[in-house]
Amino acid sequence: MTDADRNREKAAKVRIETRAWIDGAPVDAQSGMTFVTRNPATGAPLAEVAACDAADVDIAVKAARRAFDAGSWSRCDPVDRKKTMLRFAELLRDHGEELSLLECLDSGKTITDCQNEVAGEVPDFFQWYGEAIDKSFGRVAPTGQGAFSMIVQEPIGVAGLIVPWNFPLLMAAWKLAPALATGCSVVLKPAEQSPLTALRLGELAAEAGLPDGVLNILPGLGEQAGKAIGQHPDIDMVSFTGSGEVGAFLLGYAAQSNLKPVGLELGGKSPFLVLEGARISDALVEHAVMAALWNGGQNCSANMRQIIHRRHYDAFVERVLARVKDFSVGDPMDPATDIGAMITAEHRDRVAGYLQAGKDEGARVLLGGTAPDASGGYFISPTVFDQVTPDMKIAREEIFGPVLGLIAVDTDDEALQIARDTEFGLHASVFTQDIDQAFRFARALPVGTVSVNGFSEGNVATPFGGYRRSGSLSRDNGLEAMGQYQQTKTIWIELEAK
Repeated sequence: MTDADRNREKAAKVRIETRAWIDGAPVDAQSGMTFVTRNPATGAPLAEVAACDAADVDIAVKAARRAFDAGSWSRCDPVDRKKTMLRFAELLRDHGEELSLLECLDSGKTITDCQNEVAGEVPDFFQWYGEAIDKSFGRVAPTGQGAFSMIVQEPIGVAGLIVPWNFPLLMAAWKLAPALATGCSVVLKPAEQSPLTALRLGELAAEAGLPDGVLNILPGLGEQAGKAIGQHPDIDMVSFTGSGEVGAFLLGYAAQSNLKPVGLELGGKSPFLVLEGARISDALVEHAVMAALWNGGQNCSANMRQIIHRRHYDAFVERVLARVKDFSVGDPMDPATDIGAMITAEHRDRVAGYLQAGKDEGARVLLGGTAPDASGGYFISPTVFDQVTPDMKIAREEIFGPVLGLIAVDTDDEALQIARDTEFGLHASVFTQDIDQAFRFARALPVGTVSVNGFSEGNVATPFGGYRRSGSLSRDNGLEAMGQYQQTKTIWIELEAK
């Protein structure tokens, strides 16, 4: 029996939860309606999931508000909150294999990526924020002898969290862990394309000791459950990762309801710059390929736009093509697979449309460029374009698929000009052995994260978010993430003069 066979056998035994989690219990949608979630690798239905709408959101918000006001979580001893978060982290580790298999089934992501993210990173996020709870301090403001002033952070209240389909459980952890650490109650909406791992969180959180009502998980369509979260007058803030179009809707919903703050992490068109002072090494080539193709390119910070100094262009292209040719596309349950399935048939067709647009506008396909027949699954071959120009559609719009586009430049200044010529500002990678150039580019690129001599988004300790149309002032990760879920209070005490 192969590793893939063993994984499929284990996956067939994984219990699938299809109900919402509200006020400490699994429940069907009030309407009784469901929607189908499918296995992207086969197109076959996996489960019929509760289709929550405004009625369910209202019930969940009432439960979250009651729990918040009761104070069993929002005002409990920080040490007790920390202990619960650490128990939650350990339970997630204990269930890492189950959750990894479930995410592989539901999202089409490779089992290797699921194991790294779901079984590894997700518990680490809950542990990191759990450990931060009793190490976060307020401030004392300078005053004269007649007053004493404290500046304290308090949980904002009920947080609405709306997460995307490309990293289903990891993105839930990015938002849920800091929200819970601050003492908020939460209404979490997973993406309708990949809800299954999030729906397992409720039981595990309850087992860890999270009080009823603090965590509520509502699967449903964006135009129903997501819209209801955005418009609800008793939700105190919303944190969203996803498309710019939906982010704009959420800002509108906030304006129409209670002016709740909305934290946004949106799309990107991130550049990968190989400057004149770079050294073309195996490591650089690996970073270049993974920057574009990791997770099948379904990554908001994917560096598809690769801007290469002409001095290195031919050698870079030769080595990148050799590496991409080694990529295996297919069964996500096989540990040898490098690229699994696109999330839906509609998304596969959208990516295929960009491949055609690149050809129509004059970019040359060096490798790939097809959507292979794969027994009903939603697959795209990894594709490398050259002769890409900065004005092409594939160089300006977010593709969200396994596509790498090559742009040759004659100078580093030209590379910087092209890299900056975008409405997005999420991420950039810069390769050079010239430390002065590295710092100059890091400062000159209007993006939330600059990675030098490697493709990286940082780690749990470093804030992640975007400039321009890639997001708002809020950040995920790091201690900065906790700021999304807190409000600042000044306590000013007049002292009697002696």
